[in-house]
Amino acid sequence: MRRIFVLWCCIMFGFVAGAQQMQLALMEYNGGGDWYANPTALKNLAQFCNQNLHTRFNTQQAQVEVGSADIFNYPFLHTTGHGRISFSDAEAKNLRLYLESGGFLHIDDNFGIDPYVRPEMKKVFPELDFVELPFSHPIYHQTYNFPNGLPKIHEHDGKQPHGYGLIYKGRLVCFYSYDCDIGDGWEDQEVHNDSAEKRLQALQMGANILQYVFGGKGTM
Repeated sequence: MRRIFVLWCCIMFGFVAGAQQMQLALMEYNGGGDWYANPTALKNLAQFCNQNLHTRFNTQQAQVEVGSADIFNYPFLHTTGHGRISFSDAEAKNLRLYLESGGFLHIDDNFGIDPYVRPEMKKVFPELDFVELPFSHPIYHQTYNFPNGLPKIHEHDGKQPHGYGLIYKGRLVCFYSYDCDIGDGWEDQEVHNDSAEKRLQALQMGANILQYVFGGKGTM
C-alpha cells in the first residue's frame, strides 16, 4: 500500500514539473466485454499532454489485470468497453484497496457498458453510489474549460453525456464518463474519422482528467 503513495507523490511532481516520466495503464477485466476496444487511445492522450501540458508521460500504455498487484504501480487506470464486466470477490477487493490507497480509475462508457459497470462497482464500494458531478466540478475546469461538462464525441441515442463519480472519504476515486465516447475521440483519426474539433475536445477533456488526478486545480 505504501508503494502507491510514493508513486502518487512522484507523479504529481512529474505532472507539474515534467521531471518524472510515468505511464498510463489500461485495466483488463473478465466477463467478455472488450476492454481492448480503443488500442490507440491512451497513447494519443499521453502524447497530447506531453505536447500541450509539458508532461513526460511514457506514450506506451501499460496493461494490467484488475486482480493483479501490478495495478499498484500505476496511479491512473483507464478502462472501457461495449459489454459485460465481471469482478470476482478477490478482484473487487484488490480494486478497492487500490482506490483507497490513492489510485484513480477512469471508466469510459463505449456505449453498452452501463448495465454492467454499476453493479460491478457496487462490489468494490457497496456503500457508495455514483453521483453526477456538477458542471462546476474542478475536473471540467483545469487547463481547458468545459462549462457544460463532458463533450459529446459520438451520437448514439441523442442523449446528453454525463460525468459520474464515486467519492470515498471526500476524494473522487473513480470518474465514469457516460454516453460520451471520449476514449473514441482519443483514438487515431482514421479509426472513427472524427472531426478535428471533436478529437480536440476529447483530448482536452482527457488532459483535464489527468491534470485533476495528478494534482491539478481543486484537488490539493
